[in-house]
Amino acid sequence: MTYSNLKIAIDGPASSGKSTVAKLLAEEFNLVYVDTGAMYRSLTYAALETETPVDDEEKLIELLDQIEITFERVLEGQLVYLNNQEVTDKIRGNNVTNNVSVVSSFGKIREELVNQQREIAKDSGVVMDGRDIGTVVLPEADVKIFLVASVDERAQRRHLENIEKGFDSNLEKIKEEIQARDEFDSNRKISPLKQAKDAVLLDTTSLSIAEVVKECKKIVKTAMK
Repeated sequence: MTYSNLKIAIDGPASSGKSTVAKLLAEEFNLVYVDTGAMYRSLTYAALETETPVDDEEKLIELLDQIEITFERVLEGQLVYLNNQEVTDKIRGNNVTNNVSVVSSFGKIREELVNQQREIAKDSGVVMDGRDIGTVVLPEADVKIFLVASVDERAQRRHLENIEKGFDSNLEKIKEEIQARDEFDSNRKISPLKQAKDAVLLDTTSLSIAEVVKECKKIVKTAMK
């Protein structure tokens, strides 16, 4: 196998660094980056904007049929579009963050978006991040990495990210929200947050992004030997 056909699955809880690391690995190995979380966030954002109940699976399915989620690679990273309107930062707002776990817990929603994600990965090498990539979406992935970090570390990261983007942010509230989301994601009936048996566990607490990427590159190159 060559790197061009490589499929890398990166899983982990909220704010463990998945998206940032996945983007950098995609650049390093010239692979397609698939931000699965952005797909669920985009649907959640659309639901909030249209006042569609986030706990009504059938209404959400109807909404999903009416929207198109696309990505564009740019020098600064990757942009997310909802029906051709850029929503890259909007889908990272607190209201979306606090509702996306509910939206992503529904079986029909996951089935449809997982099919879309698999279709993207079918004919190209990809780096895909989420919570069930190595266990459900791409169980045949060549490399599986499970990132973790302490709640305090993840809350601090989210807090600084919010401030940088101009969002209101309360560190203690973020800690509570992350703990609640961990509990919800780990115990949902459909595709719970879970480390695949063949995934490499990497604790990113106190590591810089550069250090995490360096460790992930080692894992990928070891797997390719």
